[in-house]
Amino acid sequence: MENKILEVLEKQNKGLTLIEINDLLGFTSIEEYKELHRNIFELVSLGKIHKSKKDKFILMELCSSLLTGYIHINKSGNGFVDTKYDEDTFVARENLNGAVDGDFVEIDVQGSEGIVVNILKRDLSTVVGEIVKKRGKLEFALDDKKKKIRVEITRDSIKRCVEGHKVLVKIIKELKTNLYLGEVVKILGHKNDPGVDILTIACSHDIELDFSDAVMNQVNNIPMEVLPSEYTNRRDLRDRVIFTIDGDDTKDIDDAISIEKDGDNYILGVHIADVSHYVKEGTPLFDAALEKGTSSYLADTVLPMLPHELSNGICSLNEGVDRLALSCEMVINPHGQVIDYDIFSSVINSKKKMTYKNVNQIIMQGAIPSGYERFIDKLYLMQELAHILRAAKNSKGYIDFGLDEAKIIQDESGKAIDVVRRVQLEGEKLIEDFMIVANETVATHISNMDLPFVYRIHGEPRAEKIEDFLNLVKMMGYNLNVDTNSITPKTMQNILAELKDKPGFEILSDMLLRSMKKAIYSTNNIGHFGLASKIYTHFTSPIRRFPDLMVHTLLHKYLFEYKADIDTVRYYEQTLPNMCEIASEREVAAIEAEREVLDMKMAEYMESHIGEEYDGIVSGVTNFGLFVELPNLVEGLVHISTLNGFYTHVPELLSLVSENNIKYTIGDMVRIKVVGASKAAKTIDFEIVGNKDGNKE
Repeated sequence: MENKILEVLEKQNKGLTLIEINDLLGFTSIEEYKELHRNIFELVSLGKIHKSKKDKFILMELCSSLLTGYIHINKSGNGFVDTKYDEDTFVARENLNGAVDGDFVEIDVQGSEGIVVNILKRDLSTVVGEIVKKRGKLEFALDDKKKKIRVEITRDSIKRCVEGHKVLVKIIKELKTNLYLGEVVKILGHKNDPGVDILTIACSHDIELDFSDAVMNQVNNIPMEVLPSEYTNRRDLRDRVIFTIDGDDTKDIDDAISIEKDGDNYILGVHIADVSHYVKEGTPLFDAALEKGTSSYLADTVLPMLPHELSNGICSLNEGVDRLALSCEMVINPHGQVIDYDIFSSVINSKKKMTYKNVNQIIMQGAIPSGYERFIDKLYLMQELAHILRAAKNSKGYIDFGLDEAKIIQDESGKAIDVVRRVQLEGEKLIEDFMIVANETVATHISNMDLPFVYRIHGEPRAEKIEDFLNLVKMMGYNLNVDTNSITPKTMQNILAELKDKPGFEILSDMLLRSMKKAIYSTNNIGHFGLASKIYTHFTSPIRRFPDLMVHTLLHKYLFEYKADIDTVRYYEQTLPNMCEIASEREVAAIEAEREVLDMKMAEYMESHIGEEYDGIVSGVTNFGLFVELPNLVEGLVHISTLNGFYTHVPELLSLVSENNIKYTIGDMVRIKVVGASKAAKTIDFEIVGNKDGNKE
């Protein structure tokens, strides 16, 4: 029914009433009209159709100023709408029109800002909060204060709870405006129990913590070692020198590599765990993987997409054991071009579980850790090829924003005891280079077959967004020689190159990144702008990401089972777009959960450092103060009320300027004191005690 409705509206360039759509579909019964009514309002709630104030329906894509997406409310009360295919759109709090954090909304974009015109779907199937005692009675306090709602809990379900319990609550019904009835469906634990803080955030982003009985029953019937019968029709690579390189603590190992030299050419093998051999379409495991979309890495807590028996066991390419794989072997010339390749199913036996730390010691310092002696020549050959591939992708316009990430160090009780900068060194870059070329090769092969597929796409940024950024840095005194008439990856490369040695480069680089569109999954290949790649997919992490698992499923179907008939093609034409959309949404949820955990753990760490002073850099300017980032990437707020004198926000300069013409702007170095931190509120407060020269304010 929904497809028929969309087909009717695709032929129209104006809005139609429900009766007009009914007549065009040729419906004559009351039952058909009711079904039409139900389906069309479902399409409205999905943001595919716009319903006008005059009760007419038109395809959303024909409404030039209207966009749909999930709205996120920040601490200042303003909103940002994630429109999925574009950069976030700002919505001032006075234009929210009743929308709360997490709502799926329709906005009217006027200039660079949006106004909420319709709340299409309220994200209130479940909520997370704490059981508190008020006036001697147990009540539910919602964790997400930005939702601005109240929830009463049913008597039966709250009986199992005690004060301090963190709980997952299912919303039953709305009692009146912004007041809901709910029932406790899961007690996550007491708020002071180790790890409960992270699980609470995961639940708030609809990340499943457990696997169903049906999933675990399926897992229990999977052999935990490769059976001799499973070697059939696979290329036996167990005698090859194949090994893995991962983080020290990695247990879910997706990828292994091999390398040889043939004259001037390199033969690079990228061997990926064949998860699709164990996780088949139509099974509980497959459905659970689709629902999760991705593994979530929250501080040192891993919420896997697949049960540990698979993710850390039979699917993980552990050292010294036989494992099933899909291999992509590429012949690469001295210019970094893939001149030949083969994609096939294989069985491998990893000869070494290497770590980035040890590999970096070898290729950067010449030190050889014990157990690595026999692999030295292979590693140097890999480094040689990685430099060639890197030079080739840089020549195409590959954009390296040079942004590091923060890593939380926790003690045995789960308390944050340090925050360190996670730096990507040669070993990490080497693996990235190899995974990129394998992903491009697999995507190119299936694209040439003209079959339905899952691509990783990244659209070209809007010229006005880049021009806004250039105007901003110009106000800061940086005149960049950049042509914005034709935005290409090379354009972005040039911008970053000219800013490289400027104060606050990382802050500016992050701002430029935010001006670009988001990478998503799609069946429609438009290339990957950030990688300067004409065609790209995700093939290399099927243990951790559903799209990679789906890519493996398609490779089996098309290449090894030789099923590319009309029925198969039609099936995937119909099902893959929805899978891509779910995967993109779950990726966003996992990223948001990761950021929230990071904010919480940073605040928890800084609670032990109140009163201490640090050097930092101004990373953000708002009308209520400055954000200052420390060398370990911890960020705190200097509220405008703590600055000496009266300051005015000058947004076009990204500055706060005082009546005495003292200016704080992006990139300024300052000395701060930590004056407050709250794990519960996920906030850190600083005061400025000196400028970059060490002088007191």
